[in-house]
Amino acid sequence: MKKLFAAAAVIAAVLIPASSALASSHHPKGEFAQFAECPLNTPTVVACLFSESNGGFFQMGLKTVPLKKPVILQAGLGFNFEPFEEVVVGAENGETLQKVPQTVPGGLLGIEAPKSWPLFLQIWFNNLINEGFTGVTATVELAGPASGIEVHPVNLLLEEGTALKLPVKIKLDNAILGSNCYIGSNSKPVVIDFTTGATSPPPPNKSIHGAAGTRTVNKEETLTTLSGGKLVNNSFAAPGASGCGGIFSFFIDPLVNSLVGLPSPAGTNAAVLEGKLQIAIAEAVRASE
Repeated sequence: MKKLFAAAAVIAAVLIPASSALASSHHPKGEFAQFAECPLNTPTVVACLFSESNGGFFQMGLKTVPLKKPVILQAGLGFNFEPFEEVVVGAENGETLQKVPQTVPGGLLGIEAPKSWPLFLQIWFNNLINEGFTGVTATVELAGPASGIEVHPVNLLLEEGTALKLPVKIKLDNAILGSNCYIGSNSKPVVIDFTTGATSPPPPNKSIHGAAGTRTVNKEETLTTLSGGKLVNNSFAAPGASGCGGIFSFFIDPLVNSLVGLPSPAGTNAAVLEGKLQIAIAEAVRASE
């Protein structure tokens, strides 16, 4: 029974972020130590998820952002029976999908304020550029509630069709852009249909292929690991950025969009996630504390 559940949990829970109310972290040990934020206090949770994406990239318009810093995903998995559906419960500390800023290669180098801007705004912008505020980070965040996510386990293992539908928004940040500059939003997310199989993008993108990864199980059959997995998509569209520059967003948004190449239609963007995913039976995680 444990073996069957472990297999089902793995294929049902690849990269599934969710929100959660804050609660106390746990202290599992040994091979279960990484599941400290699994919401074990939630009665419906029967398994724990921990995933680390340590490779891949997001490319939108003219900018490609490699994942240089690992992104951790952690959650609990359970099931409702009427109706029967998978339930994803967020991490105890609220960081189900950690917000990890990734450096945008090139930043804002080589630009100056358009002459059409008000003179005071040109001076402010150019001074910041001249003082070295050209670096930009991009952070992929879950857009909206976890109910917007779809998981298709059979497609994941068979390497065909959509394995994971993930609604996201991408935060761009530096001294000029401020802290509310986003590509996509909770109400209008960038929806990415990840697959472990071959993509079918519109031109000019060409098909790329993902991978389900290699599955291993511990001796007690309470911990399952998928390593070498690769989720891909290059057929989604991306909207223009908004909220950039705070009160000056009317001027900054169009500049950011021209630099990044936004909005960008389907066939001009791509996303790849690579890494390791682990699923543990919640009972075993509790027992290790």
